[in-house]
Amino acid sequence: MSEPRVIGAYLAVLAAELPASIVEELAGGLAETYQSYLRQGVAPGPAAQSAVAEFGDPHVIAAEFARVNPARRGARRLLLTGPVAGACWAAVLITSRAWAWPVPLLARIGFGLVLLTVIGLLAAAALGTRYRVAARAGIAGCLGIAAIDAIAITGAMLASPSVTPVMISAMTASTVRIALSVQALRPILTR
Repeated sequence: MSEPRVIGAYLAVLAAELPASIVEELAGGLAETYQSYLRQGVAPGPAAQSAVAEFGDPHVIAAEFARVNPARRGARRLLLTGPVAGACWAAVLITSRAWAWPVPLLARIGFGLVLLTVIGLLAAAALGTRYRVAARAGIAGCLGIAAIDAIAITGAMLASPSVTPVMISAMTASTVRIALSVQALRPILTR
């Protein structure tokens, strides 16, 4: 039996805003609700209308899924750990006299621009109200933070004349953030 037009239109609205796996789950529940109305003797048209009404406004459903998007949670965690990691690396730069390290100015500027871009992506994911936009920004932000932390660790190891306790604390903070990035990516990528 084919799906009533009102249910198809409802699912099309959800499909425009949510991943296919979520829409499939919702479609199954909606079909079950529709069949329940049919078993109660309700005609197909009113049964479809009742099923859709019972599920609620598709835009509200999409917004609620966006609100609990794993990308938002992961991005928030990374943004919260940012100042701690930043303070650790600032201490490394100051105590190691990083201004004397043999790092080209263009590389320093590029690193800063990448850092600002990644912070912007994480902010877009953390505050995003559209599921797909938040998920894409979250993926890019998590990958970006992991790369930045890996580059910071590697760069400090190569540029600094010695490894200090301050540097070890900064490397530890960056390693934790890399782990948080990987942990945040898993649920985002499974949707």
